[in-house]
Amino acid sequence: MPTVLIIDDNAAVGIALDVLFSLHDIASLCAASPEEGLAILAREPVDLVIQDMNFTADTTSGAEGTALFREIRKRHPDLPVILLTAWTHLDAAVDLVKAGAADYLSKPWNDDRLLATVTNLIELGQANRALGTRLQRERQARRELEQHYDLRGLVWADPAMERVLSLACQVARADVPVLITGPNGTGKERIAEIIQANSQVAGGPFVVLNCGALPSELIEAELFGADAGAYTGASKAREGKFEAADGGTLFLDEIGNLPLAGQMKLLRVLETGRFERLGSNRERQVKVRVISATNADLSAMIRAGTFREDLFYRLNVIELKLPALAARPGDILPLAQSFLAGGKRLHPSAEGALLAHAWPGNVRELKNVMARASLLAREDVVMPADLGLPEGVTTSSIAGAAADAEPDRDAIVRALARAGGVIAQAAAELGLSRQALYRRMERLGIERAA
Repeated sequence: MPTVLIIDDNAAVGIALDVLFSLHDIASLCAASPEEGLAILAREPVDLVIQDMNFTADTTSGAEGTALFREIRKRHPDLPVILLTAWTHLDAAVDLVKAGAADYLSKPWNDDRLLATVTNLIELGQANRALGTRLQRERQARRELEQHYDLRGLVWADPAMERVLSLACQVARADVPVLITGPNGTGKERIAEIIQANSQVAGGPFVVLNCGALPSELIEAELFGADAGAYTGASKAREGKFEAADGGTLFLDEIGNLPLAGQMKLLRVLETGRFERLGSNRERQVKVRVISATNADLSAMIRAGTFREDLFYRLNVIELKLPALAARPGDILPLAQSFLAGGKRLHPSAEGALLAHAWPGNVRELKNVMARASLLAREDVVMPADLGLPEGVTTSSIAGAAADAEPDRDAIVRALARAGGVIAQAAAELGLSRQALYRRMERLGIERAA
């Protein structure tokens, strides 16, 4: 139950407010002087303070209340304070609000307005504390990952990326295939490098094959090698990627482009470690950790008969889903700054433009944009015009479209669970006002957590 501290030398004020708050499940503590109020704050958890401005008889200057407010602000900078008094010098009230007072109400107060203000401030405080706790937890998670694992200099800050990295590092030492999925340009190869760097074969080779960059008739030769004369133009024997990766890791990018014949041979290698070069009858044995990646829908390809279901399950022992850059906005500015050359920095307006862009090309697009900005910026500060971002779909327009959609019961329940029952936080996530969320909860029969 939230708690309000009432600091007023008039006992009747404390009693009236205590009765009002008790009817709305808000606890109250009362203090008759600034000294008593500060003592209570030092020993009791309080969500909000309501304080008088004058404590000495026949005093109307408000100096005592101003001094008390500034002392509370110094000791508890994030604690909301409502000023409540019959003393109504507007200029002084405005000054205190500018100094951080949450609101200023005159005696006699309006119960409904006071209660609405108190409720809003308490929920906002709860949301801010929950956010602070979450940010602290995220910072701790980042520190632990950076201390315990080799992240290959990866620049990141978003919680969505932290979840991917945490799982990647967790499974790195297990000798099982890993499938990395996600849109093009999100950094799937970097994740594969991190898995290799923290694996039991970290000292072995890291070999990359882009299955989408070669004609289908050459992919098998690239994977398994070929003896001289195995195909037109093969004048001498050549080593395949599996042999080159022996004792290390083979990263197969765009695995969905592998033809069916190559899929069958790859499945055999994954199961036995044995393969034959094209044009050879001699089996070769290798020990290779296979990491594959794709932006394709392999399940749809299985239904269409273009990807083997047994190979999918063999590759997909562990799946890492790498989100698009727009889905991890916390990474945008750190990455952008890391890509800037020549010690340049971003102007706040340029930062806003970067955050508003939808990044259909993901990290690859961001890197190219920052390379352009590094060349075109005439000063040390990069401005929006230097970015050359095209007009079109932005993250704000995407968010606006999402906000127009009516959240269903499941979406609201999930948002409330993630917010720990804090209405203000859940409403912000859903793009609704608190009142709009309350109305939907009532209509859908969703009870507010106690």
